Amino acid sequence: MAELRSFIFIDQLQPQTLCYMASGMRGRLPRTSMAAQIIEVAPGLDIEALTDVALKYADVSGGMLVVERQYGYLEFHSRSTAAVKSAANAVLDMLDERSGRAIAPQILASKIVTRIDHGHAFLINRNKSGSMVLPGESLFVLEMQPASYAVLATNEAEKTADIKVIDYRMFGATGRVYLSGAESDVRMGAEAALAALKG
Repeated sequence: MAELRSFIFIDQLQPQTLCYMASGMRGRLPRTSMAAQIIEVAPGLDIEALTDVALKYADVSGGMLVVERQYGYLEFHSRSTAAVKSAANAVLDMLDERSGRAIAPQILASKIVTRIDHGHAFLINRNKSGSMVLPGESLFVLEMQPASYAVLATNEAEKTADIKVIDYRMFGATGRVYLSGAESDVRMGAEAALAALKG
C-alpha cells in the first residue's frame, strides 16, 4: 500500500508559481487561478494507479507525473474547484486514507538574507531557472520535507506579497524555495510560506 507523503490542494495557482512549475511539465498546462492538487507517494510507481483513478473520475487535466528514485508525484488541475476536489477524494478512497494522514511538513531550514551581494547574486542566478535575484534585494530560503510542499509555500508567499520566485524544488528528499524582493515584501512572503506549512 502506498504511503501518502503529501496531499496538497491549491485553490488558485499564482502566475510565477504556475510558470515555474509549467516550465518542467510534460502534460497539459494549467492556467493562472486554476485549482490544483499535488500528491506525493512512496513507493514512486504507486503514483501510476492513483493517476488512473484521478483522471478517470472527474474532468481534470494531468499536468505532471513524475516517478523518481523513491517517490511519485502527480499534479492535476481544472477550472472547476469541485472537479479537482472530487478527483482528489477518489484518490483518497483508493488509498483508504484521509488527507489529514499525509505527512505533515517539517521545516528544515528558513533564513532571510538581506541586501544580497553582487557575487552572491551571480552564484545563485547561475543555478536557478526562475527570475533573477538582483544585488541589494533580500532573499528568503526555505527547505522542507516532504519536498512537494515547496509548491504550497511558494504559491502562498506569492499570493500574499510582491516577491519574485527565483526557484523552488518540489521533488526528491527535500523541497527548497528561493524568493527575493524588497526586504519588507520578502518578510511578508516568508511569513505566509511558513504559515502555510505550519497550518
